[in-house]
Amino acid sequence: MTDEQNRPENDDQPEPVVRDKRRLDPETGEVRSESSADVPSEDGGTAAVDGVDDLPSAEAPDVEVASDAEAPAGAAEAAAEMSAEDEAILDEASRDLVADMRQDMLRAQAELVNFRRRVERDREANREAVVAEVVRSLLPALDDLVRAEQHGDLAEGPMTVIAQKIRGGLDKFGLVQIGAKGDVFDPTMHDALVQLPSPDVTVNTVADVIEPGYKIGDRVIRAAKVAVHAPQ
Repeated sequence: MTDEQNRPENDDQPEPVVRDKRRLDPETGEVRSESSADVPSEDGGTAAVDGVDDLPSAEAPDVEVASDAEAPAGAAEAAAEMSAEDEAILDEASRDLVADMRQDMLRAQAELVNFRRRVERDREANREAVVAEVVRSLLPALDDLVRAEQHGDLAEGPMTVIAQKIRGGLDKFGLVQIGAKGDVFDPTMHDALVQLPSPDVTVNTVADVIEPGYKIGDRVIRAAKVAVHAPQ
């Protein structure tokens, strides 16, 4: 029997690969690095590498792109048409935005004007309230001056000058005396202490003023205490 006949049928199969995993290199006696590994070599075997840098690099195939490649037909026209639509949309959005900002500005101005009016109104009301409180505290002195004048004590002497100065100072704040004989009775300005029937009147009329009242502007500081004639 010849050698060719004795050769096994699977002779074309690759021989088993034996990897040397010994820590010491048998040739140099040096300690091998733990990162060393056996990788397949180009001839189908294995080769020891010490790091990633020793690994063979794979190159991607080169793809050439023609520099004179043209865009599909109609692409420029489509881009121009979309640009016109975009401009129209942007113009409309800008107009809406400007209109909204104008409305917000007008609304803010109106609110500012109303706020200023409220502040001025409240300031004037507070001023009148303070003045009314001060004048109210001086009403007993005014009542004494009225009584003294009725009794003739202010005809002459220093009290006449004092009374004039006090009344002149209060007149600057708009103090007005209310309640006079013959006035039509007004419950907002008159306080009826006595009511007497009378055939001479057709409506409730002030018959006599017991104590005068005062007001500043539309604010009544004190109602006048009066006697009233009522129709029979």
